[in-house]
Amino acid sequence: MSREFPIGLTPPDWLVRNLRPQQSPVNRSAVARASIAMALPLAIGLAAGQPAYGAIASMGALSGVIGDTADAYRMRILNIAIPQLFGAVGITLGTLVYGHGWIAVATVTGIALVSGMISTIGAVASVSGLLLLLDSVIGAGLPLPGQWWLAPALITGGGLLVLLLALLAWPLRSGVPERAAVADSYRAVAVLLAACGSDVPGEYDEARHTVTQSLNQSYDLILAHRARHHGRSPELTRLLAQLNATTPVIEAAPAAHQTGRPLPPEVPQAVRHLAQAVETGYTGPIGLDLPTPTGETGRAIEHALRHAAEVVTSPDVDPRGIDDRLGRPATLGIRTARAARYVALSAASWRYGLRLALCIGIAQALVSIITVPRSYWVALTVTFVLKPDFGSVFSRAMLRALGTVVGLVVAAAVLAEVPRGWWDVPTMMLLAPLIPALTPRGYGYQTAAITPVILLLSDILNHLGTALLLPRLVDSLMGCAIALTAGYLLWPESWHTRVGDRLADAVADTAGYVESAFLDTTDPAARARMRRRLYRDLSVIRTEFQRALTEPPPTGRRAAAWWPLVVAVERIVDATTAARVRVKHGAAPPSPAEVSQVALQLRELSEGVREAETLIAVRTDLTGPADSVLEPVRQEVAAARAIASPH
Repeated sequence: MSREFPIGLTPPDWLVRNLRPQQSPVNRSAVARASIAMALPLAIGLAAGQPAYGAIASMGALSGVIGDTADAYRMRILNIAIPQLFGAVGITLGTLVYGHGWIAVATVTGIALVSGMISTIGAVASVSGLLLLLDSVIGAGLPLPGQWWLAPALITGGGLLVLLLALLAWPLRSGVPERAAVADSYRAVAVLLAACGSDVPGEYDEARHTVTQSLNQSYDLILAHRARHHGRSPELTRLLAQLNATTPVIEAAPAAHQTGRPLPPEVPQAVRHLAQAVETGYTGPIGLDLPTPTGETGRAIEHALRHAAEVVTSPDVDPRGIDDRLGRPATLGIRTARAARYVALSAASWRYGLRLALCIGIAQALVSIITVPRSYWVALTVTFVLKPDFGSVFSRAMLRALGTVVGLVVAAAVLAEVPRGWWDVPTMMLLAPLIPALTPRGYGYQTAAITPVILLLSDILNHLGTALLLPRLVDSLMGCAIALTAGYLLWPESWHTRVGDRLADAVADTAGYVESAFLDTTDPAARARMRRRLYRDLSVIRTEFQRALTEPPPTGRRAAAWWPLVVAVERIVDATTAARVRVKHGAAPPSPAEVSQVALQLRELSEGVREAETLIAVRTDLTGPADSVLEPVRQEVAAARAIASPH
């Protein structure tokens, strides 16, 4: 007779979330580039009788492979070249202090402070800070052959080889990634329209979230490119106009979803036709087979689709009539000055820099006092784990340990069975592609792929064979322990500190959006930018909450309790947009008193979220005409305030 155990054998939800592989397509081009870029330096080094030089260049190529994540060619330059320059500076400084005891400890600790501070600027700066610190740790902890300038030159050359391979098709495919991104945004909008009125739980919300992510990516690609051309590139101007043309369609989607009835299949199909035209650059006539509209929502969708078709098929666009839905990027000099000011004055920048410097200082001091083989691995592990912008520190420490164990099993087979020499080249050609193939699956999978590659390169430099395995495991566990204690447990920043304030700001911004939609004389472009920023902020908040869900209790449990409020705020923004669309197409506008009442309730909710550590009781006082366009908004606000009440 079976019996229930007091403690179930089912793993906790936070652990399952950490170990579950993320779904992502394999970038075949990046896989091929990794195979060539990592193996070619080894082959050249062997042919020249200097395999160690080839191994160092392959280390630089590894950094380039990790940064080879962008689709647009100009973004590849930023993602690969700029971090390589920081890496060259790091390994130069590390090489100069190699073997100088406490001077090396102080230098690497200072570099960690700078690395942590610049990592808070953005994605490219984060990778640049990472390589600055990683390469300085390698230079300070590993005896590198040749003069002090040779290792930086080889590492930079390896990274630039990846960049060269990534740019080979640029003359033939210039602009293709940008067009593909805009076309993908149109396809995401088609999925959103197909989900309107769906009774499948979460289908519409998930489609709307996908649209937000797709638009973020498309605007980032086009505006980053357009900033260099000052708006004078006809192709980019046309793409931006096509992307802007999705705004009325997206704004009409919430109103269509509120009806509770699916849209005719001809509507999403029309958007798919437009996506194909964007991707191919087609400028001929497009016959949209749309049903006769009925009601305010039907007229809004038909008007938006016909406007989008006109923009998509227009061969020429006047750049003076194009507004940027996220605001035109400032010049490079202005953005650099802003970034420098943020790094110097931001409390978050100093907090993360000091946090990283403390952990690196402890790691470097520890291995200076205690004899640890391959001691630089301890600081390397700390650097990889202690990246809050890459995910939960707790989760990364756990996944780092698990991934290292799996990677060591593969490395043991390679080091034991593959003789050093020319066999290293085909071995690297097989191992290197696993890095871009497994990285999108999650950090643990990336660690498992990188570990055997790093150990193979280390063995070429040190010739220790399988003797590398146990020290590698011990060093990784020591680094994880330092990151967890000095970088996680000693800094009690709860998920509420990182996310609660952001959510409160988003709720307050939603109140401003409600007022601008019905009370202000804000021009449509400014209102569209406000809505886009709101959805972008909510997308970031959603990501932060999902990271918090991977941490053990109480952090994960708190995040799960507050998660519905994130969805509720998104629904309020949707309902406000739907009401605005209905007013624009004939519905009676709400009274100023109604609008002010909703805005007041949202601001009260914002203050409650900002001040609360746990769910608290709140008062809901929303009344108004039942036939008002704001009635759905009032219902969503009431639902959001109810979520913030204890159950």
